[in-house]
Amino acid sequence: MTTTLITGANKGLGFESARRLVAAGHTVYIGARDAERGRRAAEQIGARSVQLDVTDDASVQAAAKTIGADGGLDVLVNNAGIEVRAEDNSIPTAGDTTADEMRTVFDTNVFGVVRVTHAFLPLLQRSAAPVVVNVSSGLASLTGLSSPDSPAHFYQAVAYPSSKTAVNMITVQYAKAFPDMRINAVEPGFTATDLNGRTGTQTVEEGAEIIVRMAQLGPDGPTGGYFDVNGPLPW
Repeated sequence: MTTTLITGANKGLGFESARRLVAAGHTVYIGARDAERGRRAAEQIGARSVQLDVTDDASVQAAAKTIGADGGLDVLVNNAGIEVRAEDNSIPTAGDTTADEMRTVFDTNVFGVVRVTHAFLPLLQRSAAPVVVNVSSGLASLTGLSSPDSPAHFYQAVAYPSSKTAVNMITVQYAKAFPDMRINAVEPGFTATDLNGRTGTQTVEEGAEIIVRMAQLGPDGPTGGYFDVNGPLPW
């Protein structure tokens, strides 16, 4: 039995990925900041729930202890993420972005990935086929955002894309450090979720496809890569 933890999984892409992996036979833990929301989400799909706030060391350590006591972990999906928006739901441009806004986004999107991965590494290292999936973004691509021909070029904000570019680098470095694990970054596509105020053009079913696929990699699968549903993406 494969045991999987997905952070930020009580809604959106995390919840849909959890639903699909439960259906595929995984024992899935829904990690949620709000324990009650996590419990309700888990009940809907036959998953387990664990309180987990990726910005809080004590919460992450407690979650690792709980899952370790239950038997261990094979797959970690670092899905929890935020995007800072103004009161009118607009995204601050480069000129308006403050260091505090950057810090808030990085605390969840970057430091959260490191905090959770670090805490669960001992459990993953005991797995016969450990997998880590870091949910990145097409906006993480330096190639995409710097090319006038890319659809992502229009995006003017600083905090969110730079945080996801950092996630890509973290992915590369962890993959080199732990060659026995399959560690990859994925781009779900522009999916309609609370993160973007439901402005996305894809459904969560479409967006979860690459997350679910990479969560089920075998030991001979790729590692240290950056993928969407169609294959590798330019860094």
